[in-house]
Amino acid sequence: MYERAAGDAAALARRVDSRQHTLPTPCAEWDVGALLEHLAGGSAYLLDAVGGDPGEAAAWPDASAVAAVVARLRDPGALERRSMSPAGFEWSAAEAAAGTAMDQLIHTWDLAVAVGDDPTLDSGVVEAVVAMFLPAMPDIGREAGIVGPAVAVADDASAQDRLLGAMGRDPGR
Repeated sequence: MYERAAGDAAALARRVDSRQHTLPTPCAEWDVGALLEHLAGGSAYLLDAVGGDPGEAAAWPDASAVAAVVARLRDPGALERRSMSPAGFEWSAAEAAAGTAMDQLIHTWDLAVAVGDDPTLDSGVVEAVVAMFLPAMPDIGREAGIVGPAVAVADDASAQDRLLGAMGRDPGR
């Protein structure tokens, strides 16, 4: 899940022109440049969580940065390591990988919307994230101040739209 979500985020980031770095994003506090920095930090965070060298992620958005994280996640015992989540609670590296996948997925949509790219996300990753994190995680994120207010979506909305709405995004944007 992390490999697909982070790979898609990095692939989109490689298509962003430096002239687009000042464009606004759906994350009101971040422009494209700040969002790219945040996305790059996901790989460094996970490398640190599994006892790797966060510097291995310095090549992001090059695919080698994502590959370095995936290789470390496959190390024996790596997924059982413990670290602090961005929301301030302790979790396993397996949970950190899933949480980082969700973060990369949501911010891939943010980036696509900001630069006018196709905002359609990997449906398999979306379904996995919905199953793992809804409905509880967005509320935990809101309590920690890292997720905005939920946006109402139709009862028959797609999994992508339900996830985006739960994470404070307007999927109709």
